[in-house]
Amino acid sequence: MSHLHTTSRKIAGVAVGVAALAGAMIAQATSTQAAAVALPPAHTGFDYQIGGAYTPPAGVKVVTRDHTASPAAGLYNICYVNAFQAQPGAEGEWASDLLLRDSAGNVVYDEDWGETFLDIGTADKRRRIADRIGAQIDGCRDKGFQAVEPDNYDSYTRSGNRLTANNAQAFIKLLSTRAHADGLAIAQKNTPELAGNHTANGLDFAVAEECGQYDECGDYTSAFGNNVIVIEYTDAGRSKACRGWGGTLSIVQRNLDVSPAGSSGYVRKTC
Repeated sequence: MSHLHTTSRKIAGVAVGVAALAGAMIAQATSTQAAAVALPPAHTGFDYQIGGAYTPPAGVKVVTRDHTASPAAGLYNICYVNAFQAQPGAEGEWASDLLLRDSAGNVVYDEDWGETFLDIGTADKRRRIADRIGAQIDGCRDKGFQAVEPDNYDSYTRSGNRLTANNAQAFIKLLSTRAHADGLAIAQKNTPELAGNHTANGLDFAVAEECGQYDECGDYTSAFGNNVIVIEYTDAGRSKACRGWGGTLSIVQRNLDVSPAGSSGYVRKTC
């Protein structure tokens, strides 16, 4: 930016100083909000119930349930929100320009789950998407959840380079600000490559799928300490996670569809 004259420089300098002070005050407020939220207890009984709620097994102190469900009485409850992708078949519930598209204008899907990527590629789109996801976060607060788990933070890695890590981090900051304003802790879901930035992104603890299977648990603990919840989907992954981290982290094995107890395919094992 060119400098016009001395008076302009002085005015600009004052403006920058005010902006910097305001930014510091906002950062301090955000930090205070984050410090005020209650984190899930570490290294305790955990159950992952996003596929359907059921009575938590004995010894469970922390439960994750979908935002459409009610929290489990007397436990620490984490509220699952699909924040970066549309639920299967729910494309029509979103404005068409908020769905990620390829160069031909076709909607881009996460093929593994049949979910459309939300287009977080611009500040305006991030704000509009965050408004809607934020309403779900508010709903988590209203129901009595203590934390929120925004899923698919790593969607940019599956977007065919149409989205970036910077897009994802700019968006998650909007969600962490909303969660903290609601008095909720907020998890970093997966995405170990961004764990080192968790403080700047306002993320309080980690929920890591298959970090035992893929030898990534240390990537999370180096950033979050013992505030890491591990979900494995295979016996081998659970065994590796338990050997390395069973004495310090909350670890559970579920079936891939996270079926509720009593249904076909239900699996729940711990260390």
